[in-house]
Amino acid sequence: MIKITPTLGLPEDELRFQFKLASGPGGQNVNKVATAVELRFDVARSPSLPEPVRARLLALAGSRVTQEGELLITARRFRSQERNRQDAIGRLVALIQKAATPPKPRLRTKPSRAAKQRRMDEKRRVGEKKQTRRPVGSAGE
Repeated sequence: MIKITPTLGLPEDELRFQFKLASGPGGQNVNKVATAVELRFDVARSPSLPEPVRARLLALAGSRVTQEGELLITARRFRSQERNRQDAIGRLVALIQKAATPPKPRLRTKPSRAAKQRRMDEKRRVGEKKQTRRPVGSAGE
């Protein structure tokens, strides 16, 4: 069980790992050992996620989610398979933690009286500036 928040956990059997050859650091190892990790997590059908968290996670993940609702995380930063696996899990946990915290509701605010006055003064100034640009004979037309 992967602990995400005090109330939210994720069973490891919901995660699927696929190992691939990675580009980047690794020397002679890079062409022989599949160290890159592709983690797949079925967000759409996971029984572990509450519905609001699932919706926020799908929105946060964006293009990393396939059309079937699977979240795809690729980790190839390290030279060992195990460290890449831990990196992928860490990134998944961070993403779910971010989705688990509900957004703070926006508090509606009113502009202050001074702000309204500044706005009206500026509008008046702009109007007067445009008034001075008019030709002399066209003021009443």
